[in-house]
Amino acid sequence: MAKTATKSAKKPAAKAAPKAAAKTAAKVTAKAAPKVTAKAAPKAKAKPAKKPSIKLSMLRPSVNNMTVRVFARAAGLDPAETDAWGHTRSPEFLARNPAHLTPMIEDKALPRGVLWESCAIMQYLANKHGLEKFYPKAPAKRAMIDSAMFYLIGTLYPYVARATYPALGFPQYAGEVGHSDAHPDKKSEAQKAAMAAIAEPLEVFHSFFRNGKPFIGGNNPSIADIRLGATLEFLAVVDYALPKWAKEYMAALEKKLGKAYAEPAGDVRGYIAHVKSQAKA
Repeated sequence: MAKTATKSAKKPAAKAAPKAAAKTAAKVTAKAAPKVTAKAAPKAKAKPAKKPSIKLSMLRPSVNNMTVRVFARAAGLDPAETDAWGHTRSPEFLARNPAHLTPMIEDKALPRGVLWESCAIMQYLANKHGLEKFYPKAPAKRAMIDSAMFYLIGTLYPYVARATYPALGFPQYAGEVGHSDAHPDKKSEAQKAAMAAIAEPLEVFHSFFRNGKPFIGGNNPSIADIRLGATLEFLAVVDYALPKWAKEYMAALEKKLGKAYAEPAGDVRGYIAHVKSQAKA
């Protein structure tokens, strides 16, 4: 019995020793070991988003074309431009665009692959790329931009076209006096009447659409401002006396948009200068 008791007493002690030693060793190791702080993995640098490129067929002397050229640059869309001068009636162009109009963009996402009309192009691109700065999503603000553009193309631009197209050498629309065989005096009267009519819608843009703001879009130009600014460029060919606010407005628009406005405007201004020099020669 004594031997058994002795064995029983020794066994627990023998087993307990390694456990105690292990705990002690663990404590010592924990104290001695330097603390390791988990460092966050370095964030991968985001690659700059590749600017979407659009294929744009355009005519350099045209303010309708200038509109989209300015917008595409200002929006950073990196347009790939093709000068369509002399090609809009070609079978290849007509197969894609039976209206033979410019500006025209090509985009596979479109139902027919192409889109013309400057305002529609700007609206589409602004929607596609989320360019709220130029075309707000808020229904009320967007409605005012749309109203300004539709008023321009439906009321102001026809007057501008009738006043300037004869001087620019552009073909006028069928039925226009300037396009007919009417006596030159009749054509001159029609042109002067159109010039006189410009003042009223122009004032509407100033007093109603801008309403004390720098631009129709507020503090920043909208697509309606780009369309209006480009349209007013044509009036230089007939030496139209723009009101002071309109001159300041155009200067502010160009300053705000910088090269995006100045480069396409330079093509229009260059053509106007050429036309006026030819008239004096």
